[in-house]
Amino acid sequence: MTIIQAIILGIVQGLTELLPISSSAHLFLIPWAFNWNIPESFDVALHFGTLLAIGIFFFRDWIELIKGGYKQIIKKEKSTQGTMFIYIVIATIPGGAIGFILDKYAQNILTQPLIIAIALICMGIALYIVDKTSKNKTKYEDMTFKQTFLIGLSQALAFIPGVSRSGITMTTGRLMGVERESTAKYSFMLSAPIVLAATIYKFKDFVFNIPFFIGVIISFLVGILVIKFLLEYLKKGNFKIFSIYRIIIGIIVIAYYFIR
Repeated sequence: MTIIQAIILGIVQGLTELLPISSSAHLFLIPWAFNWNIPESFDVALHFGTLLAIGIFFFRDWIELIKGGYKQIIKKEKSTQGTMFIYIVIATIPGGAIGFILDKYAQNILTQPLIIAIALICMGIALYIVDKTSKNKTKYEDMTFKQTFLIGLSQALAFIPGVSRSGITMTTGRLMGVERESTAKYSFMLSAPIVLAATIYKFKDFVFNIPFFIGVIISFLVGILVIKFLLEYLKKGNFKIFSIYRIIIGIIVIAYYFIR
């Protein structure tokens, strides 16, 4: 793998992991289209870069969540932050477990260009319809156990390249009436435990060379900018542009597949 490839994939990861357009699809399709030989572990390394972006951008939130969780579990002092910490922990378990099984036993089936393209298109349509028809009723701090759990459970489908972890969690959140900005923030926070677990699991396979560090750093820097952009954008904007992008990319992939 070259430095140029690491730079391109780092930028792609930073953009696509945090927007609801599927980083796994892009990280598979770009090497497939250009015949690049990219180690599987590099995909996880790039996700670690965006994990760092989430950790640093929401650093104060994480500190408050952990403190609140500790006080609520150990000292029985109930708080909004403590409750949200427990919700995130519980919501991570089923989605992570089901996703791990899918990733382990169905990866070769799921990583087919046509399946990825169909997933991009279908999820794009679903995101558009749900976002357009759902009301803004619930803020981040007012989310219920049912809402957080179902959003967490939906993460299992993110192991199908093209679905997108951000895409499926934001769609599920909007379906249950969570505000756009709030569902985006919860989606970011919820992704951290699973990505951290995947990083630890794949750590032994990492190749610590210059392209590795460049890819991680770039995905981190781009990730920070994308988080800031999306949270500001969703205060007034909607998910329509991302839905259109997904459908266009899906159609291009299908056309390229048959031409190729």
